[in-house]
Amino acid sequence: MNEPGLIRDLVRGVPVFPDDMPPFDPQAAPGSPVDLFVEWLTRAVEDGVAAPHAVTLATVGDDGMPDARVVILKDLTPAGWQVASSLDSPKGRQLAANPSAALTFFWPAAGRQVRIRGSVSTATAEENDADFQRRHPVARALVLAGSQSSVLRSREELDAAVGEQVERLEAADGLASTTWTVFTVAPDAVEFWQADQERRHVRLLYSRSGEGWRRELLWP
Repeated sequence: MNEPGLIRDLVRGVPVFPDDMPPFDPQAAPGSPVDLFVEWLTRAVEDGVAAPHAVTLATVGDDGMPDARVVILKDLTPAGWQVASSLDSPKGRQLAANPSAALTFFWPAAGRQVRIRGSVSTATAEENDADFQRRHPVARALVLAGSQSSVLRSREELDAAVGEQVERLEAADGLASTTWTVFTVAPDAVEFWQADQERRHVRLLYSRSGEGWRRELLWP
């Protein structure tokens, strides 16, 4: 068992923010959070930020407790931010029961976060299948096996199930999934957070206002 204070001492002094961070002038920010997100994501990709499309997806379980995991951003459309999963996965079941979610992007190399909250809708069967077909064969095989988050008895059980589904995929070109779903988070609020070494962080919140957006600065 760890001694009290061990973790505190371990992390104390670890740098939180990089020495060089991109500038952010909220007064010059565009009127739409979508446009600003594209700017920030493009900058992250160009600067070589690791996995800039990784995003924490937060949902609510049947017990009312929050649940979160890191997934991959699929796309950004006029309707919102898109992620994907099986309907029979925990997050798929949670989104079906409570179609609302929060997304958090964190790019530590730039000292930036983007937080998104909103309602969730599902794509058409054609859009779901198109996304499914773009996945790696093993990724598709895991979806078809349909046991995400179930108890795994052994690695051999996993390998056998994946092998069986890969054979099905090879035997039937274009084999579809009945559960794979693209979820779109339509934003009600989007916050852009730029770190400051002195902790005077810049926080710009976009909130829905009719057909447009209201912009407000927030205290750090």
